[in-house]
Amino acid sequence: MSDTIALRPAVAADAPAIRDLTRDAYAKWIPVIGREPKPMTADYAAALRNHRIDLLHVDADLAALIEMIPETDHLLIENVAVSPRFQRRGLGRQLMAHAERVAGSLGYAEIKLYTNKLFAANLLLYAQLGYRVDREEEFSGGRVVHMSKPVRSEPDSSASEHGRR
Repeated sequence: MSDTIALRPAVAADAPAIRDLTRDAYAKWIPVIGREPKPMTADYAAALRNHRIDLLHVDADLAALIEMIPETDHLLIENVAVSPRFQRRGLGRQLMAHAERVAGSLGYAEIKLYTNKLFAANLLLYAQLGYRVDREEEFSGGRVVHMSKPVRSEPDSSASEHGRR
């Protein structure tokens, strides 16, 4: 028996579930950096008004999400969160591939993201997915690594219905 995976755009009523999932997913990083990571403190009601957040469900459970921000010349991945219950199943990779399709469908030639330098597993995953390090900068006593990847423009009906916001 296989799990049913469904991806859908988040709506305003999803803000509490997004906050809870993100807090659960990022809790493991608190001991690594000595504070709550930025996504744990975000205002998801505001993010839902200003960003695109897509939710990935496994059967009836919210398992993961990706938050994207259309910028002038690229799509920025602001947050990828996978519930600890669903980690190590490739859901993060699926969401990253989804973001690349969204970027291409919106006509972007590049997708960008950033992560804490101490999140070694994230850096390794992004490198495996073809992202390159563009620069590093200081942030809240640590270092942020900015990464990017070229993407191809391809029509994608699921992405175009959201458009650029």
